[in-house]
Amino acid sequence: MRVRWALEEVGQPYDVRLLSFKAMKEPAHLALHPFGQIPTYEEGDLALFESGAIVFHIAERHAGLLPDDANARARAITWMFAALSTIEPPIIDLAFARLLERDEAWYEQRLPVVEDRVRNRLGQLSLRLGDAEWLDGPFSAGDLMIASVLLRLKASGLLDQYPNLSAYVARGEARPAYRRAFEAQRAVFTATSRT
Repeated sequence: MRVRWALEEVGQPYDVRLLSFKAMKEPAHLALHPFGQIPTYEEGDLALFESGAIVFHIAERHAGLLPDDANARARAITWMFAALSTIEPPIIDLAFARLLERDEAWYEQRLPVVEDRVRNRLGQLSLRLGDAEWLDGPFSAGDLMIASVLLRLKASGLLDQYPNLSAYVARGEARPAYRRAFEAQRAVFTATSRT
């Protein structure tokens, strides 16, 4: 979804190739993504993996996601890294805990610790955002990555504790490029669920 959103933001056409879990572990896909995951991105003879690297590549190649000013550009890139390295890890840990550890004897003791880690990051991010529309001036690839990470929390209720972050994510979801990407992604899920 992040890659699709980035491509929509910069107005670049793209084709999507769906893969089964089996195909993700086959040599053809492993040549593109050595860890057998998705997404991958192909442009001519260039093949990339990891959503952050792909979004960065798109932002570097096409106007609209990185500012022209060198310092603002560096800050936008910093937010991209923060999304994946600082904000997302505790959110993923929470998702795994709720999904895979619920039946463990220690789940009830672990869950509040994991939730507190998420709240800590959200509190820090909330303070930094304040009442600004975006993290550092106009919308950038940094906002795209942060918002896409925060979207993982919508169902948890944790994001609701930070009204400015909830509003920030809602602004991201309201962007025409996000809506186009979301509808295209939903169409894929709808089509594959019928088969």
